[in-house]
Amino acid sequence: MTRGLWELVLNGVWVTLQLLVLSALLGAVVSFAVGIARTHRLWIVRFLAGCYTEVFRGTSALVMIFWVFFVLPLAFGWQLVPLWAGTLALGLTYGAYGAEIVRGALNSVDPAQREGGVALGFTPAQRMRKILLPQAVPEMIPPFSNLLVELLKGTALVSVMGMGDLAFSGNLVRLALQESAEIYTYVLLIYFVIAFALTRAMRALEKRLKAGVGRAPQPKADPVPVSEGVGVA
Repeated sequence: MTRGLWELVLNGVWVTLQLLVLSALLGAVVSFAVGIARTHRLWIVRFLAGCYTEVFRGTSALVMIFWVFFVLPLAFGWQLVPLWAGTLALGLTYGAYGAEIVRGALNSVDPAQREGGVALGFTPAQRMRKILLPQAVPEMIPPFSNLLVELLKGTALVSVMGMGDLAFSGNLVRLALQESAEIYTYVLLIYFVIAFALTRAMRALEKRLKAGVGRAPQPKADPVPVSEGVGVA
């Protein structure tokens, strides 16, 4: 490929990374807010949070992008730029999946930990912040890592808005060179490299968080004493 075409691909990588980071941040906020609401003591809060997750998990991310980009201007009279439309659609959609991860991890914490917080006189917010989340967050990392990779692949959907992400740029290069196999192989490799880097980073984060929980290492076995009367030759 010529230098200009490589620059087009690199610009697409940059746009994809921006979209990935922004939608991941929004998705993380939604995941924890809705996931914690799913464990709330009030049934109405749990019901509303459950409605959100069911709606966004049950709809297509592609249709949600179309809806945000094309329907919102008709309904409210304002138009989002493609980057923010993609961020909003993907963040809200994948945040619904993340909310179930948060809910499951919180429910997996030993009930005795909650009871201990109550006995110490902690408020619900203090129990969540000081007891439940520190134990639940390390268990969320592996499924969140998978979800982050799925989000990376989902960013290719924004090409339907004409946004110059990696998938859209790769298609432009394909049309310019009339060569599909080579270009799409490069695109696949770039997605793989980004996904591999994400999984390595999330694994390192998981180890660090689990070490911070205070799990003591297994004690070493005591050495076997030498019997009396047995000497060394």
